[in-house]
Amino acid sequence: MVQKVRTAVFPVAGLGTRFLPATKSMPKEMLTVVDRPVIQYVVDEAREAGIEHFVFVTGRNKGVIEDHFDIAYELEETLKARGKTAELKSVETDRLPAGAASFTRQQEPLGLGHAVWCARELVGNEPFAVILPDMIMRANPGALTQMISAYEKTGGNIVVVEEVDPNDVSSYGIVARGDGPDDAFEITDMVEKPKKEDAPSNLIISGRYILQPEIFDLLGQHNRGAGGEIQLTDSMLALMKSQKFTGVKYDGKTFDTGSKIGFLTANVAYGLDRPELADAFRAEIEALLKS
Repeated sequence: MVQKVRTAVFPVAGLGTRFLPATKSMPKEMLTVVDRPVIQYVVDEAREAGIEHFVFVTGRNKGVIEDHFDIAYELEETLKARGKTAELKSVETDRLPAGAASFTRQQEPLGLGHAVWCARELVGNEPFAVILPDMIMRANPGALTQMISAYEKTGGNIVVVEEVDPNDVSSYGIVARGDGPDDAFEITDMVEKPKKEDAPSNLIISGRYILQPEIFDLLGQHNRGAGGEIQLTDSMLALMKSQKFTGVKYDGKTFDTGSKIGFLTANVAYGLDRPELADAFRAEIEALLKS
C-alpha cells in the first residue's frame, strides 16, 4: 500500500502584479469569485480529497489569509445575535479545524520550487500535494481527488494535465505521454515552454502535483533555472531519473484566476452555478451583450 497523502502545500507568497492596483494591499488569493475568496475554492478541493494538514507558504502582507481561516469572534457573535443563521454557517464551514493549518514564509521571490522547499520542515518525510491557488478547477469529483485515486493505484509522483491548443504550448510546461489510460498514464519527459514544433504533446502541467519527499533534497540544491528562479519542474525532471511520474488528464474545467480573463470567466461560471443567482445573472449578461 502507498503512504497516504495527508498534507497539501499552497504557495501564496506571490505579489499579484497582474492585478495591481487591487493587490497593492490585499493578497490576490483573497480576491473573490462571486462571494468567496479564490483561496477558499482550492482549500475546499483539498478538504474533499481528504487532506488533513494545510501548509501555506506566505510572504509579507499576507496575514489576512491566516485571519480568513481563523475564528472571527466579533463577527460570529454579531451574526448569532442578529439571527443570521445562513451567514454564520458559511463562516463556520470555511474555517479550518484547530491545528490543521500551518504558515511559513518565503522571504524572497525565488520561484515555485523555492516556495515548495520552504515547506520542507512542515511536510516532513511523507508524500504531499502542491496546489497552485491561482488555478481553480471546477470538477466533480475534484481534481485532487482524481489524482489521489490514481496515486493509490500507481504510487510515485502524480501531475495533473489538460489539453491546450497546439499553438499555445510555448506558454506552458508540457509532458511527454507514455503508456496508460487518461486517468493514469506514464510521463516520460517534461519540457518547459517548448516551441510548437518541439513539443512532445499538447498536454500542459496544470497546477496540481503529488510529490514524494525526496524532491526536497533536489530543491535544496537551489539550482537556478528559467528566469533565474528555482523551478519545480527542474527538480521533478531530476527526480524522474529514479522515481515514476504519472499523468492524470483530469475531467473538469480550469480557470486561471491569476489572469484577468480567467478571473472574470470564473466569476461568470460560478455565478451561473448558483441557483439563487443564475436566472437574474444570466438576464443581466444577455442584456449587456445586446446593448
